[in-house]
Amino acid sequence: MRHKKRGRQLGRDTNHRRALFRNLVTSLFEHERIETTEAKAKEIRGIADRMITLGKDGSLAARRRAASYLMSGGMVTKLFGEIAPRFLQRQGGYTRLIRTRVRVGDGAKMAVVELVVQGQRPEPKKTDKSKAPPEKSS
Repeated sequence: MRHKKRGRQLGRDTNHRRALFRNLVTSLFEHERIETTEAKAKEIRGIADRMITLGKDGSLAARRRAASYLMSGGMVTKLFGEIAPRFLQRQGGYTRLIRTRVRVGDGAKMAVVELVVQGQRPEPKKTDKSKAPPEKSS
């Protein structure tokens, strides 16, 4: 019985599984949408959410913790500079899991993991044309 043993083993030893999750989370932040098996997708959801929470914290300690997990220094910069600011008003649930298909080769259930708020930048403030001086026409 596996009472109180959370997480999936995925047929891998601990180091292999940890490296797999690190690579998947790094790829998720790089591409903001990845397709993988449903079991792997369910496992990396929580890890990615924790990384985004670290990004929202923004402290040096949080940056170091994220850097120790993510496989690329550029992804740490992207996480803290681009991804986390998009979720400042959100209290959790930063990722979405969409079940897509059954893989032909082995019949594995596939799913897409994506960030909920994708590529949306805050819109620049528009100047009110009624207050702006009128343009001269020739």
